[in-house]
Amino acid sequence: QVHLVESGGGLVQPGGSLRLSCAASGTTRYIYVMGWYRQAPGKQRELVATIIQSGSANYAEGVKGRFTISRDNAKETVYLQMSRLKPEDTGVYYCYAAQSMLDGEHEHWGQGTQVTVSS
Repeated sequence: QVHLVESGGGLVQPGGSLRLSCAASGTTRYIYVMGWYRQAPGKQRELVATIIQSGSANYAEGVKGRFTISRDNAKETVYLQMSRLKPEDTGVYYCYAAQSMLDGEHEHWGQGTQVTVSS
């Protein structure tokens, strides 16, 4: 079992910055992708960014140029640096990890961390 623990959420003014962290523990072998999703009130959970072990990253269109995802494979930690935050970035941010196992793909989620962008 993989355990994901997020940190770094909070309240920030529009235009500000926040850095989220997510540390993986447990049976972390074969994790090939980590990333972040978010869910705003009344909306479905949506992709923010993902990153594979090589460092290749994928971003949602709405965050390109403002958010940067990075990964420390040795620490099994993924980061999301968020800049020029907008009120529409408000939501619960969930850490995600996927493993490729013999019996198929295993997906894991963190408990979520609240990000609120408001003046």
